[in-house]
Amino acid sequence: MKRDSYCGQVTREQIGKNMTLCGWVASYRDHGGVVFVDVRDRTGICQVVFRPETGEVYDLGRGLRNEDVVIVSGELVKRQEGAINPRISTGEVELIAARATLCNKADPVPFLPGGHETVSEDIRLKHRYVDLRRRPMTEALMFRHRVTKLMRDYCDEHGFLEIETPILYKSTPEGAREFLVPSRLSPGDFYALPQSPQLFKQVLMVAGMDRYMQIARCFRDEALRSDRQPEFTQLDLEMSFVDREDVIGLVTGLIRRLWHELLHVDLPEAFPLMSWREAMDRFGVDKPDTRFAMELCDVSAIAGQSEFGVFKDAVAAGGCVKTICVPGGATLSRKQIDELTVEAKQFGARGLAWIKLGGDAGAGQMGGPIAKFLSPAIQQQLRHAAGGADGDLLLAVADKQEVGWRVLGELRLKLGHQLNLINDNLWNFLWVIDFPGFERDEATGKIAARHHPFTAPLDEDLPRLESDPLAVRAKAYDLVLNGVEIGGGSIRIHQREVQSRIFSLLGISQADAEKKFAFLLDALRFGAPPHGGIALGMDRLIMLMLRRQSIREVIAFPKTQSGTDLMTQAPSPVEASQLSDLHLAVVGLPASGAAGIKPSVPGSGA
Repeated sequence: MKRDSYCGQVTREQIGKNMTLCGWVASYRDHGGVVFVDVRDRTGICQVVFRPETGEVYDLGRGLRNEDVVIVSGELVKRQEGAINPRISTGEVELIAARATLCNKADPVPFLPGGHETVSEDIRLKHRYVDLRRRPMTEALMFRHRVTKLMRDYCDEHGFLEIETPILYKSTPEGAREFLVPSRLSPGDFYALPQSPQLFKQVLMVAGMDRYMQIARCFRDEALRSDRQPEFTQLDLEMSFVDREDVIGLVTGLIRRLWHELLHVDLPEAFPLMSWREAMDRFGVDKPDTRFAMELCDVSAIAGQSEFGVFKDAVAAGGCVKTICVPGGATLSRKQIDELTVEAKQFGARGLAWIKLGGDAGAGQMGGPIAKFLSPAIQQQLRHAAGGADGDLLLAVADKQEVGWRVLGELRLKLGHQLNLINDNLWNFLWVIDFPGFERDEATGKIAARHHPFTAPLDEDLPRLESDPLAVRAKAYDLVLNGVEIGGGSIRIHQREVQSRIFSLLGISQADAEKKFAFLLDALRFGAPPHGGIALGMDRLIMLMLRRQSIREVIAFPKTQSGTDLMTQAPSPVEASQLSDLHLAVVGLPASGAAGIKPSVPGSGA
């Protein structure tokens, strides 16, 4: 039964050899006596020929149908000239069956892995074992293996140790909601599933491991979308005695190696650096897509002098007027512009001002509902500042700066795709640096860490930590590819006194800090080196490398946007006895129950 080759790896150099292939029937064709069967495994397909003179072997071949599991032995021969299939790597050869074994007869499958019919994602996820036989899925998982292997090799070359960290650990506030796991041995207490190995990798630096890496599983109980899953994988790195430039240089080298060896693309030796403030001012987002222009422009000084009340009032109130120039946008209909206005309001704007350049208004003129409030001089200044030309469309938002960034940043991306302004063949990498260290929570008014409370501030900003915390920048950095964040990290705080100042600023008392982070704070007391690191999102990275539209297309067993595993039907009810063992009860459910959860029995010790 031992195979001599994988189906997709037979070559013309093996012609004349007897060999054994194993796999699934991908297709069956009866050409008037001679039967042709394509046998498929994870590497591809090979055509197998069953001839009438082989008797029982031929009879077995005639009975084969899609997805039957077979083992076939025979001689590999060259196909006749008219039968060569240049579309597949094995198209020059075929196996003449001399022996065959039917290992398993398959029932009719819900869809054919090699078919071209449209199959809903729910059906594919429910029958993932069939879906993974599809060539795009098989290739994605094989490619993923190569990525992780290359990452490990690269890290090994640079002195990293792969060290596992706990999956069951202490609940700590890191931003996203955690998954909690009740402890049977300690009733009423809970573990948490790690959002990241952040605290443990810092402890490893204090322990002198110097360079740590892990292909780490992480868990976050948050809203899902096409590029987010409740459980995900990241390449986690931490290094001692480094600064920001060291981390950026090492990761840039890793990315260049991946693209060179797996995609045969040579990236530049260094990726551009852009401050967070510049990214927001130019693109409205902190993960800018630089494959197209249409950048934001602040025209507050000009618009504030106009007779348009919305502009004047916004500037007078301390806000701003920002605009983007949409190339060729003057051809958009009023209906299309109204739809953009609706979207702008969904992103937080009170409205969207628009001006058409040229067109019906005439060469060099402006048209639209607000053009009459703009003097000729103001019109020309706006046109020049925004870089507009006849045929373009100016979209403007007058509001707080954060609103202008968010609204125009989102509309820029939407229009970039809608108007085909983006060159999908580009790989535009970018490091975004100098993030704000802190932000004010709009709901509570309190200061919160923008990244996490262990991120070190820039040395030159430390004196302003208490007096002007919102002006303090962090030693944080994100790696962005074509408008998608694929990694982020920071240089950590390694001095206990600085960490205490940060906790005080965030309103975390000494008692709370000891309760939540005692082991890390203790570690900082006993000789913590300067250290920093980064985590790269494996799922997003591979999705982009393969140009897939969703991370579910590069994960073997993903969950839906509602967090459901359709194949195993998880999450699922548990028995009352299991809840009793954990001293838990399910309460607060509707009378009919929710999602099939079985209520616990009274008196279960909850």
